[in-house]
Amino acid sequence: MGKKIIIDPVTRVEGHGRVTIHLDNKGKVDETYFHIVEFRGFERFIQGHPYWQVPLLVQRLCGICPVSHHLAAAKAVDQISGLDPEDLSPSATKLRRLLHYGQVFQSHALHFFYLASPDLLFGVDAPPEKRNVFAVAVEDRELAVKGITMRKFGQEIIRRLAGKRIHGTLAVPGGVYRAMAETDRDYFTNNEDIPDIDTMIEWSKEMVEFIKNYHEVNRFFLDSFAAFPSGHLGTVGANGVLDLYEGKLRAVDASGKRTLDDIPYNDYASYFSEATARWSYMKFPYLKHLGREAGWNRVGPLARLNICDSISTPLAEQERKDFFDFIGNSISNSSMYSHWARLIETLHCAEIMKELLNDPDILKSDDLVREGEPRLKGIGIIEAPRGTLTHDYEVDEKGKITKCNLIVSTTHNNDAMNKAVRWVADNVISDQGKITEGMLNQVEVAIRSYDPCLSCATQSMGKMPLKAEVYNHDGELIDEVSKN
Repeated sequence: MGKKIIIDPVTRVEGHGRVTIHLDNKGKVDETYFHIVEFRGFERFIQGHPYWQVPLLVQRLCGICPVSHHLAAAKAVDQISGLDPEDLSPSATKLRRLLHYGQVFQSHALHFFYLASPDLLFGVDAPPEKRNVFAVAVEDRELAVKGITMRKFGQEIIRRLAGKRIHGTLAVPGGVYRAMAETDRDYFTNNEDIPDIDTMIEWSKEMVEFIKNYHEVNRFFLDSFAAFPSGHLGTVGANGVLDLYEGKLRAVDASGKRTLDDIPYNDYASYFSEATARWSYMKFPYLKHLGREAGWNRVGPLARLNICDSISTPLAEQERKDFFDFIGNSISNSSMYSHWARLIETLHCAEIMKELLNDPDILKSDDLVREGEPRLKGIGIIEAPRGTLTHDYEVDEKGKITKCNLIVSTTHNNDAMNKAVRWVADNVISDQGKITEGMLNQVEVAIRSYDPCLSCATQSMGKMPLKAEVYNHDGELIDEVSKN
């Protein structure tokens, strides 16, 4: 008789998920599943609300990346208001960009220092009591302090622009509701309470150097661990430059060949479809012309490095070149290289924040909101910390939401995370006489490399396979109801 291994919950990720690994009677891996077992349903919840409320409502999808949803929704409602991205004022666009890059900066710092660094510092087989940020602080106090401070810096950018670190408000249809106060701007350049932006750049450079050295020492493990061919998707700006706020959709296959060639994101529905599975609340997006089996893509920092031609800021661009010189290829398909890519993006965000903090346009309080001729549809796509995020809305003549489709970054990575789980099951767990806790942690290490936000990724109502279970006070299952 076969055996089933269950990891529940998967730790050090946002949201709740579990893994099941089914072994046959010879100990070989039969099936593996990464189950997303929580359901949010915002695609249905916001129907009937006025479109101008949406950037506020959808922030409640998540407490980790609310800014990403706020801005993706704002870009969509701009279109419903009759405005394309180039129609917004320079001040409004730059303020939104500063908010966005502050969000990505703090989110990347959170993931690397709090969630991923224990695996890197102590090893994937370290005992559970060492695999946490408290042990990191004991082992390397300076690293922990820098990580906490870098996250605080990004959160303060958000607070000074949006009023709160979490679920604040800056964007409104057609622009932003206020400029940045000069005292708030100066907080990041000349303040004893927090290191300045130049310090953030220096620390980000140090973190990139740290991860470089880690890859040099552990290259054999990192090159092979959870490595598999896939497509890669993201947005690029003019001339293929990395752009986390505005750009066209580009995808490449595992060898670097273009599979989606810089299309306007308003056309995304012509190219993408979404599959479902009975064992997960999360969808599986894929490119229609490549089909379900070959058309799925990874998204996020590694994918963005793979698809872009350059980075606009000089320090991050040099690190991008060093990254590809190191791997000796134009594409990386190794899951663990996501950490290096994430830290290059962290440096890029710090450089962009410095540019914007020194731009006088963010202090101008005139021409912050513009109006256009209302439309019945709006699409906003942004590069969230975890990857390409799509908000698509339709409204009636009164401006109330009638339809919503959300394709969240982690949703795109659904196939990749399941492939990573299968890789670990086949290469680490299968054929072992004894299954150790350290082996099971490697499943989580593979998943954590994608920095999943599981709460964000379970919104659909339509074909989503829902299952409700009822237990009595003794913990016994007494009833269950399934749909689809």
